Amino acid sequence: MIRLTSFKGKTFYLNPDLLYRIDETPDTVLTLTDGKNLIVKETASEVVDLIIAYRQKIYRQPATNLVKKVGD
Repeated sequence: MIRLTSFKGKTFYLNPDLLYRIDETPDTVLTLTDGKNLIVKETASEVVDLIIAYRQKIYRQPATNLVKKVGD
């Protein structure tokens, strides 16, 4: 999840997998995969940076419990 700030100043968390597109009109408008729109205070490039950091954090975590050891 990435932490964002709504246009009204409230903090919320968004699953970036639900994000379809980002527009600047000049406000930053996030369009979700279900067609809903969210306006946030962050710029489009800040949102992209947050998504990149989130994905790097997720994909760097070691895979655990994928294979059982012999005797378990």
